[in-house]
Amino acid sequence: MNVAPIKKNTRIVVGMSGGVDSTVAAYLLKREGFDVIGITLKIWTDRCMHISSEKCCGPDAINDARNMAAQIGIPHYVLDEADCFEKEVISYFLREYSLGRTPNPCIKCNEKIKFGRLWTRVQSWGVEYLATGHYALVENQDHIPRLKKAKDKRRDQSYFLFSLSPGQLSRMITPLGNLEKKEVRAIAKEAGLNVWDKEESRDICFVPGKNYKEFIQGKKTPSNTHSGFIIDEEGKIIGEHQGIEGYTVGQRKGLPGGQGRPLYVVDIDPESKTIRAGSLKSLFKTHCYASQAHWIEKDIESPRPVTVKLRYNYPEVEALLTLLGKDRFRLDFSSPQIGISPGQAAVCYDGDIVLGGGWIEREKA
Repeated sequence: MNVAPIKKNTRIVVGMSGGVDSTVAAYLLKREGFDVIGITLKIWTDRCMHISSEKCCGPDAINDARNMAAQIGIPHYVLDEADCFEKEVISYFLREYSLGRTPNPCIKCNEKIKFGRLWTRVQSWGVEYLATGHYALVENQDHIPRLKKAKDKRRDQSYFLFSLSPGQLSRMITPLGNLEKKEVRAIAKEAGLNVWDKEESRDICFVPGKNYKEFIQGKKTPSNTHSGFIIDEEGKIIGEHQGIEGYTVGQRKGLPGGQGRPLYVVDIDPESKTIRAGSLKSLFKTHCYASQAHWIEKDIESPRPVTVKLRYNYPEVEALLTLLGKDRFRLDFSSPQIGISPGQAAVCYDGDIVLGGGWIEREKA
């Protein structure tokens, strides 16, 4: 863990989820002699007590975080951010689906809650840095922050951090950036931290059982229902749906059968509330556009070759980046890509360095 430029006894808040990663992050910082405080955010309201215990925001996870902080020997506090989370993350999540887009709430949570609201609340405590269990590297060169991939490329989470501002990155510490997951578990086991073998949750924390459609249905009212028709690629009506919120580009489930071939969602039109279904071939795209561009690296030349991630769990692909003014850009892929979903983040890299990215736009058919 390389935090040499930071003076010993510097006060650092660690976001603790009750899992092995954030626990080890706190443990390493404490071992290095920093003044460490553990913080867990309560992001559920009384309306959401169905959150399962293994979720990083559930009641049992908070208990795990509290117990691990005690074992490490650091103070631990729970901050209630349920209202802010509802406004900044859940409302965004629901709004994006209602617009026929596929959201990424983890990116918004990092930007608005963990490195936004949390920092605002702890500044009065004399805190100088925020630390997390993210697998990513943040380096500061001449007071200019640079975001890079983690050593463990299979776990790298730099994708989720692309929208952070220079100010947010400059006060961020990622103790696990130079470690692999197996090393993190080994450190926890050796230290006697009983979460060393705790199974991690890979789902969106506020959606129980991976059932996004059920979660969205539970939030719908007659005024925000977006039912309509399902059409084929020739514009023929082949079925009806009860809401575009239940669909995403690339999806097969929920489409009518009897068409003589597998069908996939290839486009969602929020204005007409129409879902267009087509063949697998129709999902392949040679390019895409993105808006709300955010660049960590400055003075990017255009056009220029990059690698890009179009979803977190997708492999990087080679592309040509062309800037279209301040807020938009185009990506031309070296080979056609499948399942490009409006609303997802397109994050651009130069080797291990995160250049920045933006949010994929819908191209009208």
